[in-house]
Amino acid sequence: MKLLEGKTVIVTGASRGIGEAIAIKLAEHGANIAFTYLQSDEKARVLEEKLKKLGVRAKAYKSNASVYAETESLVNEILKQYNTIDVCVNNAGISKDNLLLRLTPDQWDEVMEINLKSVYNMTRQVIRPMMKAKKGSIINMSSIIGMRGNAGQSSYAASKAGIIGFTKSIAHELGSRNIRCNAIAPGFVETDMTHYLKDGEASKSFLEKIPLNRFGHAEEIANTTLYLASDLSSYVTGQVISVCGGLNI
Repeated sequence: MKLLEGKTVIVTGASRGIGEAIAIKLAEHGANIAFTYLQSDEKARVLEEKLKKLGVRAKAYKSNASVYAETESLVNEILKQYNTIDVCVNNAGISKDNLLLRLTPDQWDEVMEINLKSVYNMTRQVIRPMMKAKKGSIINMSSIIGMRGNAGQSSYAASKAGIIGFTKSIAHELGSRNIRCNAIAPGFVETDMTHYLKDGEASKSFLEKIPLNRFGHAEEIANTTLYLASDLSSYVTGQVISVCGGLNI
């Protein structure tokens, strides 16, 4: 059974890693996908073709979610193409890890803009069509680091913690309109962004903290996203689901 047949989904930052896995998983369940990317035109083209082969409509948009005007143009264009927006997955994010004494103001600002401001920008744009339709699901990608902190990741942790507070507030604001807003907090997931976690002694140290004794896979985050995007979670809002192998215990 396809859980998202005919639904329109936006996924930001989807040309690789977790975002790519989410786009593919939701397309496998019948969703039409509009996804954003910033860097590789080739990767975006490949993903777009892969999604279309799953029998859904798909389009890549080169758009920066941290720039308000670009999100406004993006959502207007998607509405012209798809007529509706049923689900928005705010996945775009970066890290600029460094000890606070070495973390520059520019690095701090860049992380806040891409990780946190982008969630405000996109959510503010998509809630209008969702309110008109009296339904919708907004899914924000936080992190286990936003819940427990980590040395050398103050900017990343602060941005991801901010997403959690934002998510709960929007759930309060829009629940009466049948719009749900939830967050996912991944743990250590194997992607090209986190390849360094698997090297040498660092890998052993990380694994010792994870009860399931392994790193997560992008598809496991995508499976949780599918749950929150579909009617399986119709009575779930304002929640933070940790997909972390028990790291938050």
